[in-house]
Amino acid sequence: MSFLPRPPMPASDARALPPEIAFLLRAGVPAARLARTADLARASGTDAATAMLNAGLIHEDDYYRALARALGAPFLDGAIPFGPGLRFPDSLVAGLAPLATGAVAPCVLAPRGPQVAELLETGYRRGMPAITTPTRLREAVFAARGPEVAAYAADNLQARAPHWAFGREPANRWLLFLFLLACTGFCLFAALPPMLALAVTVAVQLVFLAMTGLRIGAAFLGAGVIAARVRPLADAELPTYTVMIAMYREGAVVDRLVRALARLDYPLAKLDVKFLIEADDAETARALARYPFPARFETVVMPPGLPRTKPRALNAALPLARGSLLVVYDAEDVPAENQLRLAAALFARSPATTAALQGRLLIDNPGDSWFARFFTLEYLGLFGVLNPALARWRLPMPLGGTSTHFRTRTLRDLHGWDAWNVTEDADLGVRLALAGYDVGDLPSGTIEEAPVRGRAWLHQRVRWIKGFLQTSLTHGRAPLETIRRLGPVRGLAALALVPGAVLSALVYPLYLVLTVYDLFLRTQPEAPTLLSRLPQGLSVLLFVAGFLALMLPAALGCIRRGWLDLTVWVPLMPAYFCCVSLAAWLAVLELVRAPNRWNKTEHGLARTSRSGLLRPGRKPSG
Repeated sequence: MSFLPRPPMPASDARALPPEIAFLLRAGVPAARLARTADLARASGTDAATAMLNAGLIHEDDYYRALARALGAPFLDGAIPFGPGLRFPDSLVAGLAPLATGAVAPCVLAPRGPQVAELLETGYRRGMPAITTPTRLREAVFAARGPEVAAYAADNLQARAPHWAFGREPANRWLLFLFLLACTGFCLFAALPPMLALAVTVAVQLVFLAMTGLRIGAAFLGAGVIAARVRPLADAELPTYTVMIAMYREGAVVDRLVRALARLDYPLAKLDVKFLIEADDAETARALARYPFPARFETVVMPPGLPRTKPRALNAALPLARGSLLVVYDAEDVPAENQLRLAAALFARSPATTAALQGRLLIDNPGDSWFARFFTLEYLGLFGVLNPALARWRLPMPLGGTSTHFRTRTLRDLHGWDAWNVTEDADLGVRLALAGYDVGDLPSGTIEEAPVRGRAWLHQRVRWIKGFLQTSLTHGRAPLETIRRLGPVRGLAALALVPGAVLSALVYPLYLVLTVYDLFLRTQPEAPTLLSRLPQGLSVLLFVAGFLALMLPAALGCIRRGWLDLTVWVPLMPAYFCCVSLAAWLAVLELVRAPNRWNKTEHGLARTSRSGLLRPGRKPSG
């Protein structure tokens, strides 16, 4: 597979070369390659050093060795003897770290971009440092400060904003408190006078109707054609984009992932792609090592530590992100080629309060199994109908966890992800809303695969619902403050989408049985009054509305996508939701027994593919 620029840039005339690459003439680099680099940098609106390294026109080691010779500085290509004052992430952000007394220089520097030109033109005022590559510096800092990196990744949110962190505290006491509170509430309700009990019942039913109406109302909001109205940005206007992929035992999908990333239509000089893998994941490391990646790709190995979660890996890499925009993908993803360009254009026209854009996830293997088929219907309803409506209404949105694009500065201001929350995307969506930010809709698809087997589906769903419970407990510690920050409408939406989703899954079978009994088996009073029948009427309305909320977005999602063959399965979604209810009860148990366990979903098992992009056994081309 070729990682060189597409299409090749024409060589420039005899114009002066930028200083950050001109010194390479003396190192024997052909003038035509340097001219090509200069043209690429001008077209991309970036410095020539980054353009050359990111395009793979020179190896990182060769560039920095030549730079060290041009500066008359030592080059460190082995172990780096750090001295006191080494810090994570500060040393890596600065690209500068102190060396031990008696070393070849007082410090070591891994300059990037414009810093190279400045260094060549003015020298280093405090004595010439040793030079190394950014990759070697990062690997050496991670090796020397592994426990510090692990602690930062796991607990930075807890240290900076403990009120927003689930943390390491056991959930048992919170669940016990909620259970006792519910029991107390039922006892108090039983002791209420009949009219007051009726009023409370009707009020609760109306709240649930309002939450259910949110999903139904979304179905009647047009999707809109946003992409056609967005002015595309020229290459020189585009910002640097960081792409992060947290991976664990993903050797089966590495070829597909690399192929998908190589297809992205974005200036190479402005891409910063990071594969995040665990130290004991030899399988994924071997699969990635097969590729001669240019400098725009890097593999970051996480230091050992707990919890072993995706958000911990993302937190460790967040300070290293070079882009002003950042996207998170999963290992099995195949994003649309123009997705980064479209996201950059949407961010440019959006207010600063739009902190994130959620792409549309598309399940591509519905023909694999019953579970894959209904998983597809869920995603068509969620990402094709509900999320665009929430974005239009500027309501809180539990993020999708992948194909989620961020303004990097805002993400850092919120201290990244909660490493101890196993559904970190839902938590971050709530935190964005609490901080006053909105999430926009990105009308660009990313192909994913659904779990094929029921056991895999159940493990994944248990983790998701457990994370929703963690998010509900975290932001429910001070419910009045949460509602005050969000406001009544956004607060009701957050209540419906996170704790409301869990509660509806937990009570679904019981509510189904009670409603059927109430309608068909219970003896009705001979002369009922309108007031006495109001709760029953609202119960029936809620029952019908709940079914509509399940089926209507899925059906409309199929229609909008043109996948009409799947609409015949929509009426069976209430039966599928019984499986979701089982997962919810198992999630409660797992929250007590193993609150931070990450149930890994195995990828690369798809047997069918609507697009053809998930076909098993395909080899990378080029």
